[in-house]
Amino acid sequence: MSASTAAKASKTFMYDPNAETMPREALIALQTARLKQTLDRVYAKIPHYRRKFDAAGVGPADFNGLSDIVRFPFTLKTDLRDNYPFGMFAVPREQLLRVHASSGTTGKPTVVGYTKRDLDTWADLMARCFASAGALPGDIVHNAYGYGLFTGGLGAHYGAERLGCTVVPVSGGGTERQVMLIDDFKPSILCATPSYALNIAEVAQKMGSDLKRSSLKVGLFGAEPWSDAMRHDLQDRLGLQAVDIYGLSEIMGPGVACECHAVQSGLHGWEDHFLFETIDPETQQPLPMGATGELVITTLTKEAQPMIRYRTRDITRLSNEPCACGRTHIRIMRVTGRDDDMLIIRGVNVYPSQVEAVLIGFPGLAPHYQIILTREGALDMMTVEIEVAPGNALSDVERARKAKEVTHHIKSLIGVTCKVLVKAEGEVPRSQGKAVRVKDERNKAN
Repeated sequence: MSASTAAKASKTFMYDPNAETMPREALIALQTARLKQTLDRVYAKIPHYRRKFDAAGVGPADFNGLSDIVRFPFTLKTDLRDNYPFGMFAVPREQLLRVHASSGTTGKPTVVGYTKRDLDTWADLMARCFASAGALPGDIVHNAYGYGLFTGGLGAHYGAERLGCTVVPVSGGGTERQVMLIDDFKPSILCATPSYALNIAEVAQKMGSDLKRSSLKVGLFGAEPWSDAMRHDLQDRLGLQAVDIYGLSEIMGPGVACECHAVQSGLHGWEDHFLFETIDPETQQPLPMGATGELVITTLTKEAQPMIRYRTRDITRLSNEPCACGRTHIRIMRVTGRDDDMLIIRGVNVYPSQVEAVLIGFPGLAPHYQIILTREGALDMMTVEIEVAPGNALSDVERARKAKEVTHHIKSLIGVTCKVLVKAEGEVPRSQGKAVRVKDERNKAN
């Protein structure tokens, strides 16, 4: 669906037909004006930013164009934790209509808040994402993202409603029931993490339900890095078009960027609301368009909690090549991993997504895996646990042969030597939300 077609199809939300096809000059002018206002607000309203700007010897008056943003300091997740719970807000707490938070498994959770205008913007951008993915008003959306403090469920929910869709707020878990509802309600759109979508497909097969023949047409998958190999596997198992959506709670939630279903090559970042950069994660220096590095995002319209140069830790590259869909916004190419998820095994840099790309579609194996990190003496060791495909009962000798094959492929394609364990069907932990791909047991050895 082109941007103009989507605009005509939807009359239920404030869709600007020119927002996604704006000429570059006009888009830069809009970004510049909005960023100037944002810098003024954070300096005046948020003591944390005022201190950081002053320490860096820079202020709002030093901003005259988009290139000047590199003079301003980065925002880190630790900044949100250090100002827990409400110290990063630019409005009084009483003006917040909603608060979300991370799980806080590694310390204090990161807290994010929204004014009414923020929630309206979020719903509009998520509606834009649904339209970009090919959804139409009246479509039934099966929303299996988790509800609650996680932003995925409610973000998708209000965006789909804003577009005029019928939402089934299933959330995660109860997978057999999810399959039943897909069979009975006949949704055309599935929202879930890619790992949980695979879980749904697996359970459906065991129940005798062929989702390849179901009503599902589009899957809007995000909240965790996933590979093109997994995309092909999802499309094959579910008989739908697997579309990537990107977002993070600190910036807004889901809906910061989304693929168009016409091309499925890079996510259109909504530049009228966000400024995107890439930097070298080691030197922290800006990178040119097309170079692979860490994605940095500045919000342009956030009212409650503006973010200046937020380091996402996501590794990607930006592209300004024209898209066949007609949208002029730059594209965020597929996130290959996170800077803080990178594993260094005996001097080799390894991302879990690289391991996934080797495993998905491997003959005789299911698309479920977990990486176990241990330490033997001074050396880090990596064990990859994988499963046999459903219905494949392998002998011990056959499992050992299969493990040797996988070990060889990982070594030849990634360059790291690891141990591979081929486990029986159902022995690798399943996910009902974000998949836990890496289990780090190195500290247990200390």
